[in-house]
Amino acid sequence: MKHLEKTTDFCRAYGLRMPIIMAPMAGASPTELAAAVSNAGGMGACGVLPLKPDQISIWAKKFRSETNGAFLLNSWVPDPEPIQNSSHEKLMRAFLSSFGPEVPPVDASTFQISFEEQCQAMLEACPNVISSIMGLYEPAFVNKMKRQGIKWFATVTSVTEALMAQQAGADALVVQGSEAGGHRGNFYSDYDQSSGLMALLPVISDVINLPLIATGGIADSRSISAAILLGASAVQIGTGLLRTPEAAIKSAWADAIKVTRPEDTIITRAFSGKPGRAIRNLYTDAAHKKDSPIPTPYPVQRALTEGMRSNASDKNKIDNMQAWTGQAASLAKEMNARDLVTSLWSEVENKFR
Repeated sequence: MKHLEKTTDFCRAYGLRMPIIMAPMAGASPTELAAAVSNAGGMGACGVLPLKPDQISIWAKKFRSETNGAFLLNSWVPDPEPIQNSSHEKLMRAFLSSFGPEVPPVDASTFQISFEEQCQAMLEACPNVISSIMGLYEPAFVNKMKRQGIKWFATVTSVTEALMAQQAGADALVVQGSEAGGHRGNFYSDYDQSSGLMALLPVISDVINLPLIATGGIADSRSISAAILLGASAVQIGTGLLRTPEAAIKSAWADAIKVTRPEDTIITRAFSGKPGRAIRNLYTDAAHKKDSPIPTPYPVQRALTEGMRSNASDKNKIDNMQAWTGQAASLAKEMNARDLVTSLWSEVENKFR
């Protein structure tokens, strides 16, 4: 199977039986899901953004108690501290209060977890891979990773970012297409010029000498096969795993994924202040009206929407829920995660026979 040579090499390098990586979805990375993917022969993952250092350690220990498979930890590269605007935040608080509980003033700095401490905790957890998104790690941190034998996967959204990541010493690139659910990985390219995966992947493949991991709109064996044909050595799946019982997301979110068409998603800053693709709902529709206040910067907006998001989750209401979802959502299957990824890879192998 000539087309699978790159995937075979990738699996050999990372001790996998299939080149399928769980997307490190911050807030949706339970160890049960990560372990199921790893036990199937893929790579589990955790997005550590909302985790304190001790929680990162706990996650890694729990994961290792459930599997001896490979795993990845991921973090955002932070932006400079935002400048808060109290008058604008007052408008946003009034707007948000119509979608959930009354919103008190916030000090964004109190919601931030030390990036440096998270990085140290990731090193101490000693995963197979640490991946980055929304930026590139500093050389000193990259050197620490490599001294410990930890590989670095850098998320990129353009050819320019791919070249920058290769120059910075990344071991592989996660090529994120605009179809992807959740936050955009852009750190140099403009968000409004994000490319679709099927256009971006072969162009990057022609100019980069690193393994490429395709992500965005990957939810069935057809999209996995297409990504491999276009130069990917592996794929990363997020939304495609969210209807598994191990993902344990709210039923309103899981049910919405089942019927979400590509045009039913939207890239919005309304939840966190950073662009992310979510299911359109009453809140996003209202937030995008011309007379609504524009979102405050991250992490101020995330702090301001905390009450609304928690309330929606507690009440299991999709109308104002933060339901990050990719454009291929309706292809996600409701089945055991281990069986799902096993069947997906079996179908891909059959396609290339």
